[in-house]
Amino acid sequence: MKIFPAIDIKDKKCVRLIKGDFDNKTEYAVSPIDQAGKYKDHGFKNLHIVDLDGALTGETVNLDIIQEIVSKFDLKIEIGGGIRNFESIQKYTDVGVEKVILGSAAIKDKNFLKEACQKFPNKIALGLDAKDGYLSVSGWKENSNQLTLDFLKEVNDYGASRLIYTDINRDGTKQSPNFEETAKVANKSNCPVIISGGVSSINDIKKAKNLNKNIEGIIVGKAIYDGDIKLDELVKEIDA
Repeated sequence: MKIFPAIDIKDKKCVRLIKGDFDNKTEYAVSPIDQAGKYKDHGFKNLHIVDLDGALTGETVNLDIIQEIVSKFDLKIEIGGGIRNFESIQKYTDVGVEKVILGSAAIKDKNFLKEACQKFPNKIALGLDAKDGYLSVSGWKENSNQLTLDFLKEVNDYGASRLIYTDINRDGTKQSPNFEETAKVANKSNCPVIISGGVSSINDIKKAKNLNKNIEGIIVGKAIYDGDIKLDELVKEIDA
């Protein structure tokens, strides 16, 4: 089981949003680079980063921070947030990011997803953010009227190397992930799935491990920052 501690970057700071709401955010005193260093020191190998400035602007706003984290700490990083063109993907892969997450742009334009998977083999992760079974786009402000499983069926053989499934209703709430829906997605998906949204305790991690053989890992965010999950405890669950 891969464990991805999360760093969400906004205005050069670590933040957490509740259900993706920019007006409902908590800022933390620690810088993204220091937080990444803390994860590395504890023995984590993977990192999930969201550039919230990028999500709002469609630009690689925090590329310099990402580059510094990659070069300093040798962590396997997946990065998402407003990645809408090949140029942005190229910039991230050039600085050594392991996976680039395509979300809204892939859902709105399936051809973009298909071409990106062909141009950047093994580098593209598909981020599916769902609310009540339907995909959401544009920082979760719009519902796409598309059922998650229907969309997945259409793009399943495009060649994405990872799928990140987030239940928006759970994100930032620490109410436990939506294991039932995630298992359905993992059963359908041709690529390994990462669970995202709502992790509240070590028990959620233990449950995730027994859920489905196609589940590769889990993202943990707010529960770390709020102290509900201790990093020493969490790191023991990696591949255990």
